[in-house]
This record gives sequence, C-alpha cells and structure tokens, in this order.
Amino acid sequence: MGDNGGAPNNLDFQVDKTNLYREISLTDLKIANIRQLIPVTIDGEDDPGRETIFIGNTQLGTPQGPIPMQAKLDATTLEEAMDLFPKAMELETQKVIENFKRMEAQQKKEKSNIIMPGMN
Repeated sequence: MGDNGGAPNNLDFQVDKTNLYREISLTDLKIANIRQLIPVTIDGEDDPGRETIFIGNTQLGTPQGPIPMQAKLDATTLEEAMDLFPKAMELETQKVIENFKRMEAQQKKEKSNIIMPGMN
C-alpha cells in the first residue's frame, strides 16, 4: 500500500450480484434492534434458495460511552429471532467483559515491565 491518506490502493467496489439481501430493521425502541436480511435475486425478487439471516444489535452504556454489540441470531423466523435475542446479547456481553479483563491484564503487565532507575 502506498501513502494515500490511509486508503488502500486497490479497493474493489464491485457488487457481488449473487449475494444480495433486502434489509428490514425492527426495534422495540428500548434495547433491541433486529436486522432481517432477506436474500434476493438480481431483479430484487425473493431468493428462496438461500436462508434469511437475522442479526441482533444493541449497545452497552459505559462511563466511557456506548459499546455497540452485534450477534447473528440462528433463527428461521422473526419471532424466533426475538426469543434468541436476550441470550445472544448476554453471551456477547460476557465476551466484551472478558476482552476488557484481558486488555486490563495486558496493560498491568506492560506497566509492570517498566524498569525505573534506582529500583531493584
């Protein structure tokens, strides 16, 4: 990559015409946002040969600001996706917490490796 303001030289902006989805976004206006991705053909018609995808989104509020979270919901219907949403977000929350703990431990380790003059 050359220096062009941080953008890669060879971006591929070609649309994958065999992997198109129509997106419906649903929310309870509280915590849940579920994206329903419906497979479509090049002419915009439903593509029954591929499965609909459901993705859950939410945010965790922290003192440092919101943390976005997202998880694929292994569902075949919208109602099933809504039922799976809480558990999926709980699992993602645990992953976020574990990642923060790892980062904190790494930062402590890096700080403990600093050698100060005059210290044994």
